[in-house]
Amino acid sequence: MIALREAYNAGLLGRQHWLNNLVAGLVVGIVALPLAMAFAIASGAKPEQGIYTAIIAGFIVSVFGGSKVQIAGPTGAFIVVLSGITAQYGIVGLQIATFMAGLILLALGLTKMGGIIKFIPAPVIVGFTAGIGVIIWVGQWRDFFGLPEAGGEYFHEKLLHLIYALPQFHLPTTLLAFASLGLVIFTPRIPRMKRVPGPLVALVFATVAQSVFHFDGVRTIGSAFGGIPQGLPMLHFPVPEWSQIIELIGPAFTIAMLGAIESLLSAVVADGMAGTHHDSNQELVGQGIANLFTPLFGGFAATGAIARTATNIRNGGNSPIAGTVHSITLVVILVALAPLAENIPLAALAAILFVVAWNMSEARHFVKMVARAPRADVAILLITFALTVFADLVIAVNIGVILATFHFLRRMASSVEVSQATSAEINRELSRVGEKNIPDSTLVFTVEGPFFFGAVENFERALANTHTDPEFLIIRLKWVPFIDVTGLQTLEEVIQALHKREVTVLLSGANSRVDGKLRKAGIVALIGEEHYFPTFDQSVKYIAELGG
Repeated sequence: MIALREAYNAGLLGRQHWLNNLVAGLVVGIVALPLAMAFAIASGAKPEQGIYTAIIAGFIVSVFGGSKVQIAGPTGAFIVVLSGITAQYGIVGLQIATFMAGLILLALGLTKMGGIIKFIPAPVIVGFTAGIGVIIWVGQWRDFFGLPEAGGEYFHEKLLHLIYALPQFHLPTTLLAFASLGLVIFTPRIPRMKRVPGPLVALVFATVAQSVFHFDGVRTIGSAFGGIPQGLPMLHFPVPEWSQIIELIGPAFTIAMLGAIESLLSAVVADGMAGTHHDSNQELVGQGIANLFTPLFGGFAATGAIARTATNIRNGGNSPIAGTVHSITLVVILVALAPLAENIPLAALAAILFVVAWNMSEARHFVKMVARAPRADVAILLITFALTVFADLVIAVNIGVILATFHFLRRMASSVEVSQATSAEINRELSRVGEKNIPDSTLVFTVEGPFFFGAVENFERALANTHTDPEFLIIRLKWVPFIDVTGLQTLEEVIQALHKREVTVLLSGANSRVDGKLRKAGIVALIGEEHYFPTFDQSVKYIAELGG
């Protein structure tokens, strides 16, 4: 209950803040209604299950999360993953996977893993979110244009079927869809309607139009799902078989990882807008608890919703009160107005998802990154995007992260310099500390940067360029921040090879972190304690005293 406690300590639960948070919660609840239904239908669930998810997750994350202003519920980013799980395992399988994902998120939060999620590179995040946006957009063509169901297992197959079916569009459905799309886009641009949610206006317009004119062939929530039950769901726990648990481990991890990424991204955006500071680990704990409870009441996977969180902040929400009111608003709507949902056209919900898909794709940011980012980052972005659309989200993220890691390691390795210092450079440095010139029988190599497995080749190549064997060789480690086991092993092998050539090796300048690893690995014992020095000038002085 970090968010509640911090809000209380900051005085945000005082009466002077109630009105702003009540208004913000009411607005967000109204905005969440059409989105929750649209996301549920697109995920293969019933529309009321999206509302249940928004109610339960919204309340739990507001109370137990790590952000004071986060609004949670079903989101567009989940559609691709959840629809695939529902198609393969059914809605019960989706709910079991959601519960398992809740356990994973809870474990990630309790083990303080929240910070690690932040290290997923921007090209990977932009690539897969843009890919998800494209999939959602194409996936809504059927309901937007009133087309027959598209066959095909893969994206390109479904796309081709939809393109071939476009001439068969249903005129009343298409007109309702375009009118709804226009209302979603342009309502906020009307001066006196800036605070009125465009999705709500589109939903009301399309529902009233269908209720009055009863257009033939227009699919509605009533015709497709039999309407929305009035009232709250009963507690029910789907008891899985062991074989189901094993099969759903992969989907559960996918839900957990995607949920963690989106919730923390939403919390970061909220911090920038509201000037707050979230607790990433507590946020994962809150998301974990939410995903444990939503399937028990008929819901499915939920996470932090960036658009609803931003709406909350813009309307004055600054404490968990707003998120709680958002849930209460949805409960009131569900109990009082559920029968009216029967005539909601699916075309209107498809129009809302068109806008969601556009916002998710961040097309301008995508194009800007392609035009201005380094070539390697552009390649990672495009590969992640293509794999998300044409293969699988999990594969896309995994390969994107792996490629980004390899690219980072390559850049790190290329930044490590291993060079032989010239006598003039060394003598100038020694003169500043009052030492004599370096003996002619001594070579000095300097390592600058992390001495890890990627930099080993640079080290070996530099030493291989030594054409004559000196009597003494000093390796300066002053600018090495850390060394890994491969670096230690390579250093040991190089020292042993030099000893066979009767070259005395001295090490100097290692920091406390590197010093501990050198001693533990036996490197100091290998060269002898008398050849290990805290500073470079001490090693030179030692050689001079030997008459080197």
